[in-house]
Amino acid sequence: MAVPRWFSTLSKRYGRIIKAQEALAAAIREEGPIDEKTQHLIQLAAAACLRSEGAVHSHTRRAIEAGASPDEIRHAVLLMINTAGFPLASAAMCWVEDTLKTGRKGKK
Repeated sequence: MAVPRWFSTLSKRYGRIIKAQEALAAAIREEGPIDEKTQHLIQLAAAACLRSEGAVHSHTRRAIEAGASPDEIRHAVLLMINTAGFPLASAAMCWVEDTLKTGRKGKK
């Protein structure tokens, strides 16, 4: 997976912090029984609720790499409507569709 330019900049500038965060993320993923695909679908919905466009793009790509279908990704976003509201889901769906069309943010 290609690393976004901004993340590369952060990694160079704050390498110790990024490595610590990545180690924490790995420990959390390994702690429980949820498979990788489902983990990314959950994180996608959480990112959408937080209005984190970059994380929505990232977890969309990662969910695809873990075997999620476009319909599963879209469903993860639709499931958040009753919890977080339609406007957030609509914005997230736009970001998801950008990623599904191009494989990365913003390139059409």
